[in-house]
Amino acid sequence: MKNPLDEALKKGQPVLADFGRGVCIPCKQMKPVLEELAAEYKEKTSILIIEIDEHLALTRRHHIRLIPTQIFFDARGKEVYRHEGFMSKKAIKEKFKDMGVK
Repeated sequence: MKNPLDEALKKGQPVLADFGRGVCIPCKQMKPVLEELAAEYKEKTSILIIEIDEHLALTRRHHIRLIPTQIFFDARGKEVYRHEGFMSKKAIKEKFKDMGVK
């Protein structure tokens, strides 16, 4: 199975990776927020919803301890911010703005 995060990082643009599980309540609440943002920022960044059960090695590699966890990567693939728990659309947009994504 291809690693969606590494594939997205190859594009040379910022990436938001949301690690979660479909059965987790905050993860379910994050999904529509992330889908809206993915449409809004389509040409500027990649937004991924990563199911931890399907990507165990990736989950371990990034030391996910709590779900959902959002990890923001810059265009060079460096982790620049990490948040655990539900993250609002407004907070994500503010973080993108801090990263120079408009």
